[in-house]
Amino acid sequence: MTQSPTPDSIALVQLARTGGPEVLELVRRPLPQPAAHEVRVRAEAIGVGKPDALIRKGSYAWMPPLPAVPGNEMAGCVEALGSAVTHLRLGQRVLVSARELPQRGGCYAEAICVPAHALYVLPDAVSSVDAVSLGNYQLAGALLYASGIQRPSSLLIHGAAGGVGTAVLQLAAADGLLAIGTVSSDDKYAYAQAAGARHLIHRGHQSVQAEVMALTAGRGVDLVLNHVAGPGFGAQLDMLAPLGNLLSYNALGGLPSENLLGELRRLLGKSLGVRCYSIHTLDQAPEQRRALMERAIELMASGALRPAPPTLLSLQEAQQAHTLLDAGQTLGKLVLLPQR
Repeated sequence: MTQSPTPDSIALVQLARTGGPEVLELVRRPLPQPAAHEVRVRAEAIGVGKPDALIRKGSYAWMPPLPAVPGNEMAGCVEALGSAVTHLRLGQRVLVSARELPQRGGCYAEAICVPAHALYVLPDAVSSVDAVSLGNYQLAGALLYASGIQRPSSLLIHGAAGGVGTAVLQLAAADGLLAIGTVSSDDKYAYAQAAGARHLIHRGHQSVQAEVMALTAGRGVDLVLNHVAGPGFGAQLDMLAPLGNLLSYNALGGLPSENLLGELRRLLGKSLGVRCYSIHTLDQAPEQRRALMERAIELMASGALRPAPPTLLSLQEAQQAHTLLDAGQTLGKLVLLPQR
């Protein structure tokens, strides 16, 4: 993945066909010029996440047309202003989130032109490398406070060493909630603990249900956040407090095998709920979506939210980044650094 640079061009990573990491190609394109209401952002850090892999595989429900440029998070500086843009200035540090763009993706590039209203201004206290983790904290806020369920006072999240798991635990701690996380290995336990998790359960050594009940004095938690689903999903209901909710935000293990209505009837005296959630629910609620991100930026600037140390690679190493992403063994955010 090598291309010769020229002053009036940029490098970007695109895919003309879907498949494995090998379909990602580094190409050069003319330097984009902003339209009247756009700005050009020069990248300083680019986030790599699971939606990027779904775009690469062609299985993303919000798939951009091919040839596509993956990437949903970019932090950098305003490099050029459209003629109608008056509220931003050259050199201002900003975050690009594809959740604010007309279509997903587009950030695996040295520079990008985006609508000026889509940007988030970054304070000096938030580095560009940390900023590309803000999407996880925005999602954490949506799971906790914008999923249509009552605000929990206690919760359990599986995969506490993952990007979303760490974000949920840190945000919950900042808001004074009892937050419990599960991990599957010793290194993930140490990692989540270093990231600030206060209550961790090692699934290989401890009974999750017994530990949850001990930590909640036998009541159970108000909310269980589950990204796996699959067999045993219904058993999560046994850890809920009365009127509690089991929320699925992914299904990496496939669909549940249980009769969920039967499981809910079994625990009828608790009046429990099951919900599937996607942040795409907020595609039609931009003010609420932006408020979640703006709060995450404020909390990160204050030090209440602390992204774990990332794995840094160059934009030219996008294939390697996706190989690591597919393997699922990397702890911390994968971040691409553009080569100037």
